[in-house]
This record gives sequence, C-alpha cells and structure tokens, in this order.
Amino acid sequence: MTLADLGWNDIFEKEFTPYYQNGWKPARLIRDNKITYGALLIDAKKKIDEREVIMSGKVYHDAECDADLPAVGDWVALDLGEENVIRARLARQTCFSRKAAGHSAEEQVIAANVTTVIVVTDAGPDFNLRRMERYFTIIARSGAKPVVVVNKSDLYPEKQNQEAAEAIRALHKDAEVFVTSVEKRKGVRALKPYFKKGQTVAFIGSSGVGKSAMINLVLGDDWQWTDEVNEVTGKGRHTTTARELLILDKGGIIVDNPGIREVQMWTDERTLRERFADISALTLNCRFDNCKHGKDAGCAIRDAVEQKQLDPARHESFLKLDEEIEALRRQRKKRQMTIERITKRDYHIRHKKHLDRRERHE
Repeated sequence: MTLADLGWNDIFEKEFTPYYQNGWKPARLIRDNKITYGALLIDAKKKIDEREVIMSGKVYHDAECDADLPAVGDWVALDLGEENVIRARLARQTCFSRKAAGHSAEEQVIAANVTTVIVVTDAGPDFNLRRMERYFTIIARSGAKPVVVVNKSDLYPEKQNQEAAEAIRALHKDAEVFVTSVEKRKGVRALKPYFKKGQTVAFIGSSGVGKSAMINLVLGDDWQWTDEVNEVTGKGRHTTTARELLILDKGGIIVDNPGIREVQMWTDERTLRERFADISALTLNCRFDNCKHGKDAGCAIRDAVEQKQLDPARHESFLKLDEEIEALRRQRKKRQMTIERITKRDYHIRHKKHLDRRERHE
C-alpha cells in the first residue's frame, strides 16, 4: 500500500515538501468525530496505519470559517506523538459542498478531494428532476465528475426506469446515467471503472434509495448494515449516520454520506449560468436589460415557455435557484458586516483599555 492508493499525487507532494522538514507525515482524514478525526497514513512497512488525531489551535484559528477547517477527504500534515496533532491542511483539489441546512449562511463541506460524485435515486418516490438540477449545480462547482444511478429498477416497470434515466440525461449531457438494481445484482458492474487506484468516489442521495446496499456490493461484504425495505413506501431506512471514507482492497476510495434531506445551494452565479446556459441565452433577447422574466413586456423566456420551447418547470427551477443564491449572497454580506462591527467594537474597547492603562501609569 502506498500514499498514491489513498489519493496522493505530485501536486500534494510538492505542497507538502516544507512540512517534511518538521518531521510531519502526510495523512488523509477518513472520519470527522466532531472533537477528533480518524486519519490514515502509510507506515514504514507500507501498511495502512489508522490514528485518532486532533486539530492544532493554529489550524483552528487560521480558518476564516468552518468550511476552512479539516474535513473528510482532506490531506493534512500530521505531527505524530502522544496526541497526533494536525498542523496544517493541504489545499483542496476539489471540494464538494452545500449550504448548511437551516438558516445558516455557512458552507458545509461534504467531502474534499473527490474525483467522482455518484448520485443515487430511483424512478419512484425519490425521482425529482428539480433536486437533480441542484445536485448537478453543486457537483459542477466542486470540480468532480457527475454520475447518476437510477437504482431499485426491480421495483418499477422498465419503461418507467428508462424514462427517468433519459430525463436525467437531458439535464446534463456530460453526466453518465445508469439503471441498476442492487437487489437483483443488475447494472452495478457499470460503475466499476470509477473505482481505480487513488480515485475517490462520493455517494450521495436521499435516505432509502439503496446507497448503503450499493456500497456493500462494491466493498464485497456487509460493511454497512442496512434495514429491510418497507413494503408500503418502497424505501429502506438508511443506516449511515456519519460521513466516512472507505478504502477498497482492489483500488479506489469511497465516501459514504448520510441521506441528504435538503440540497441547498452553495455556488456562484457563474456556475448557475453554466448549468442553465439555454435560459441565460434567452435572456439576451429580452426587450429590457432589467427584465424580471415574469410579466415584463418583451420577455423572451416567457415567450419560449408559451411557445413550448422551454419547460416551465425548468424555468421555475432556474428562478428559484437564482433567488437562493441572491439570498445567500445577502446573508453572507450581512454576516460579514456583523463581523466587521464586532471587530471594530472590540478594537475600540482594547484601545480604550490601553489608553486607560497608560493614564494610570503616568
């Protein structure tokens, strides 16, 4: 086993060079235990060495936000000793993230340095093209390759499965889409090319779509325990409760994630425009530059919808995502202003205390 098997490459090696002089070792984080982390490194006998590690105060204080803190998939500089301390986090080559759930304006890192993101869904209750658009948008921002699996095909007619797959392909021409049935061991072999030495694959999707069962099949054993499928809802209860990185014996790395209940946006306007290039092109034909694409006269998008050249649902999804990004932008600006006010207030307090001390000494 080598570092390359864990995803190490020449770019990481170059960045790590100065850390070798301190006697620190490269390690990859496989688990976030909130207070501690699980980390993998390669020992002198070229075997995997798993350690429980903690983060140094410097790494914590140097982070401008929570998203800058070490996360599952990150490469770190590890100071081996009694406490095994993370002294630095290497720059991420890809970063799969979303807006944190709830009203927060923070970014939540799902996994770092991911090569491929496999979205698992089905052609039944979980099928939702608007949610899939959101997945594609945040995957595009991450830099990873998108792959979609329409699983549980044994539960639905073949026509329904194929129609779901074709609808997803229509959303993203570069995304690979496969129809599978883990229960019947059908179609899963098509995913094999993504599991190569040093390649990291993140599995995401709603609870109950068969992610853990699919990972079990890829791993070759019952690594994750899964519940039986509910005969009424057609869904199983997903048992993954924490994000974890798993190493495959035959090459490849898996990041399993708990079921994602909401896919809130953490992206930028440029990525959004690229994902909806067809709609962005239409806006150039609107009569007014500040067209709201609703009841405004001369709206090219409304005309395209009325002439059935544009799917109304796709247009609504575009507007909703655009609104979310704008709202997020306002939240972040408001948060930054609050931080600046607090910093300014604290500065004046410290300055006043300093002047008071000087007056007392004088």
